[in-house]
Amino acid sequence: MLAGIIQLSSTRDVERNLQKSRELAAQAAAQGAKWLLYPENAPYLGKDREKLSVAETIDGPIVKAYQEIAKTHGCWVTLGSFPEKSESPKHTYNTQLLIQPNGELASVYRKMHLFDVELEDGTILEESASILGGDTIELADVEADGESFCVGLSICYDLRFPEFYRELRARGAHVMTVPAAFTLQTGREHWHALLRARAIENQCYVLAPDQWGYHFPGRASYGQSVAYDPWGRMLGCAPERECAFVVELDMPSLESVRKKMPCWSHRKLT
Repeated sequence: MLAGIIQLSSTRDVERNLQKSRELAAQAAAQGAKWLLYPENAPYLGKDREKLSVAETIDGPIVKAYQEIAKTHGCWVTLGSFPEKSESPKHTYNTQLLIQPNGELASVYRKMHLFDVELEDGTILEESASILGGDTIELADVEADGESFCVGLSICYDLRFPEFYRELRARGAHVMTVPAAFTLQTGREHWHALLRARAIENQCYVLAPDQWGYHFPGRASYGQSVAYDPWGRMLGCAPERECAFVVELDMPSLESVRKKMPCWSHRKLT
């Protein structure tokens, strides 16, 4: 199965972001991709508290736009996240969707771990002030070209919690999606190290479409959207621009890694 990793530099302009999403989807689909993966905050990237102004329900026009992309290209689509209306008038959810080629939803995941930090440059990011954390782990099957993969969903800051990914593997994950808007500062130090570790320790494919570049004053993302295979080998990495690249997921290769290095059966703390 071919998966298209899409790197964006999203802004507050929803229509601009949707148009770029369509353009890059067409590029990846033209290369044979049957699964298109977008980063966190793909349709809108502004300050967290501003997301209330554009938040929508799952049946709103933002989601419909990505459902149309799926139907247009006959592809699975991972909408890395969008601001979903919640029951709180002061909070949204940061919600990832897995969309089937017919446009129907296969899975809905609301980001569990919220990014509340003060960065080295003094920038304060406090997701919990305007975002509610989810409370359920989500997996779903993606099928194309005669292959089927169990996919575990995660978003950005989840990446720092290895027990979360161990649970995804325990529930049958072959692939882990990590759409992100990793900050420039933390990305330089930890992005590749954490992603590769999650791939190696869980013997899974890790697909990580990231935001790139400057979104508004004081907010920049690292980029380097990347895919790792179950042995920890890099399958592809994005340059410093909005773009799409395609990688191959191969179930026999995954099964070979797990058979030759049977770490899962050797675990003691279960």
